[in-house]
Parts: sequence; structure tokens; C-alpha cells
Amino acid sequence: MLGNFGFQNSRRATSHGFLFCLKDQTITKMKKDARLRVDSELDGSLSLRVVPPTLIAAEKEEAKAVLTLFFKKQGLSNAVAARIINKSELFIDHLVSRLHSVHKSRYLVGRELTTLEIRDALIPYLESLLEEHGSMLADVVENFPHPPIKDKPITLVSPPDSAPDSKQVKAVSRVTETSPAGMLRPQVVYLMELGMDLEKIKLITRRFPAFAYYSLEGKIKPIVEFLLELGVPKSDIPIILGKRPQLCGISLSENLIPTMTFLEDLGVDKKQWAKVIYRFPALLTYSRQKFKTTVDFLYEMGLSSENVGKVLTRCPTIISYSVEDKLRPTAKYFRSLGADVSLLLLRCPQTFGLSIEANLKPVTQFFIERGYTLEEIGTMISRYGALYTFSLADNLIPKWDFFLTMDYSKSELVKFPQYFGYSLEERIKPRIALVKKAGVRLLLNQILSLSSRNFENALEKKMKQQQQLTDQV
Repeated sequence: MLGNFGFQNSRRATSHGFLFCLKDQTITKMKKDARLRVDSELDGSLSLRVVPPTLIAAEKEEAKAVLTLFFKKQGLSNAVAARIINKSELFIDHLVSRLHSVHKSRYLVGRELTTLEIRDALIPYLESLLEEHGSMLADVVENFPHPPIKDKPITLVSPPDSAPDSKQVKAVSRVTETSPAGMLRPQVVYLMELGMDLEKIKLITRRFPAFAYYSLEGKIKPIVEFLLELGVPKSDIPIILGKRPQLCGISLSENLIPTMTFLEDLGVDKKQWAKVIYRFPALLTYSRQKFKTTVDFLYEMGLSSENVGKVLTRCPTIISYSVEDKLRPTAKYFRSLGADVSLLLLRCPQTFGLSIEANLKPVTQFFIERGYTLEEIGTMISRYGALYTFSLADNLIPKWDFFLTMDYSKSELVKFPQYFGYSLEERIKPRIALVKKAGVRLLLNQILSLSSRNFENALEKKMKQQQQLTDQV
């Protein structure tokens, strides 16, 4: 699908061709907007000349988002982090100044930074400040550029605070404000034309305030047009942006397209990008190191390169699972049951996103209590990976209770655990009723897995065979 953007040659040539085309467009636009001149100052003050106010506002919101995330990783609650940042306008200005200093050459050619570039520029700096100031970092931020107040304690857990974050209020106000003529901002109108109502836009903005400052021509429109070219239905665009508005802050040429090419090299089916992005748009925001860590684990579990690609295509959310905290412990648990882990990963990778304590162990206990051995349970899960994704109360228990009325040996469920995947009311009960009415006996998989016509044929054939046996007697 990348070929639709003129990527007919090799992947490398393809990526570069689009990169230069997009960069030329971006440069032209940004040069028309303004010419940036950046002076890096040691005292941390902001020194910018002729910078578009909307660009500065957007970068401030991005810097606040990075700082919020950084504080949360240090143990602060959302409310505490928000209060600190609301008192730290000078420090936020200082962070924006650092961005302009680090990426001076980019600004001189009129290039807008992406969310990932902003994050990569600020996180190492914040880490160096944390190493230098330790628990006093919050005071450093609040009192910048003055020295912090010594021995002031920092609270890691905040009291309940339902008051909305000021940056959320400002952002929501921005997307709802109208011009003197009563018109909403162009980017809001564009999103509404795509099918996203104003309340949805406000909800996204509360979750991710920087979204309110994304420009229409520079960020929102390019990603939307790119998704449409990939084959994503227009009706799916609001859903995708609702799940991951950060996509609009990622550079197509320098981040998103190279990431897609990288994933295609790992085996992701390029014909399925529309479905993959719809299922998990956050996939395109992960680092290559995260991809590599997950893929290495899949290889370690015995999957071939072809099957790794299938897993990433069918269940891209697997990239979001921690290898050490989620995938490896889950693999170890299924191995303890005797299950084929590589087969399970291929057939039902979403099973590895379930909680061992809350989801997996209760299902195992359910079957143990009904007389199945661990070996039989391992066979069942290997044959039908989705078995552990079903609810006990809504699925397994009622279907088990009905199974007991069917006059089948419980070993039938070891042979055909897919029984639990069929609708009790629409498939299982009606077909069992027909089999009983006919007075014959079919294998469980024949009753449930065959199409309606094939099931009727199998039932009729069995009835004739039984009639012939009766006539012979």
C-alpha cells in the first residue's frame, strides 16, 4: 500500500522518495508562515524572534506532556504533577528554548518538530536534572530559574482532586472557541467533516491537550490523507485518532513511514495496514527497540519469521505487552500445563495479554474441578487458544452445564474444545435438539463445525445408515 505514495521501487528508495517530497512541502509551508531565528542562552530564558504563536503554544503543550509523564514515572500522581507544572511557566519556556537550541538547524529551514523528537530531546535533559537534584527536582522546576528551597518535602501521593487541569481547560477552550463570524477553528471543522463530533474532539483534547494545538495543514491533514491512501475507511479515521491522537504529532517521512517499512521487514503484511492500524494505532508510536525485544521473544519461543509476521499482523497489541512482566511469565504458565506455546502464540496471541491470576488460573481451576488433568487441559488450550479468553460466568459455566445434558463423554471436549466458541442459544441448543429428534449420534465437531447444509446432509446420511442397520436386524 505504500506504493500509492510513489513507493514502487525498493523499500529504501521508496522511503527516501516520499521523504523528500513531503519535506519539500513542509519547508515551503513553514517558510511562508515564518522564518525562525534561535539563540541558545545559558540562563534558560526563551529568545525567539518571529516565531508563530501557535507553534510556540503547541510546543509548550508538548513539553508539559513530556514533563507530566516524567513526573509520573518518578511516583507523582497526575494531580501533583499538574499542580507543579501549572506553577512552572518559566521552566516550560526553558524547555522550549532547549528544543530550539538542540534542533536549531531544523528551525532555520522552517521544519516543525514531531512529538517523538520533542520527547527524545527533553527526556535525557530531565534525567540529568533528576540525577543532579534528586527529590528536589520538583522545587527546581517550580522555582526556576532561582535556586530551589532546601529541605522542602515532596508529596508522592496527592489528595483527591477533581478540579480539571488548567492545561485541559485551555485546550478544550481552544477547540470550542469561534471566530467573530461564528466559525470554529479550521482543524476542528475538518475533523467534524470526517465524522468526529465536537464532544468527541473535546474528550480527546482532555486526554491529550496537545491535540488542540496541532495545525491542520502541518499535522492533522497529512496523517488523515495518508491513512485514507492506505485504505483506511473514512468512517474509521475518527476511531483511530480517538485511540491515538499522538499519531498527528509524528512525522510521516522521518518516523511513521520508516517504522512501517521496518515492520514490513519483520513480516507485517503490507496489504493489511488498514486493519492493523485500526486494531492498534499505537503500534506506530513504539520504538524500534521495543519491536526488537518482542520479536526476539517470539523467535525464542520457536516461531518462524513467517509466523512472527502473522502474529504482528493479527495481533499488533502484542507489542504493548512487557516481555519480562507479561509475555515470559504467561509462556511459563502455559508450559506448566503442557501447552504448545509457539502454537498458542500463533493461533491466539491475545491470550498472552490476560492476567495469570485473574484470568488464566481460574479457568484452569474450573476444568480441574470437573475432572480434567493438567495434560488434558494443556491439549485443549493447544487445540483452541481462545479457550482462556472466555468468561467463566457468561460462557464456560452455562455451556458446561448444557454439555452435561448432551450424553457425551467429557473426553469429547478434549478432542473438540472449540465447543466453547459456539453460541449456546443460536448454534449448540438448536443443533443438539435436531440430533436428538433424529435419534442418531454425531461427533461433537460434526454437529457444530459444519455449515447448515453440510450438517443437514450429515444428519440425513446418519439417519439412513441407522435405518439400514435397523432393517438388517
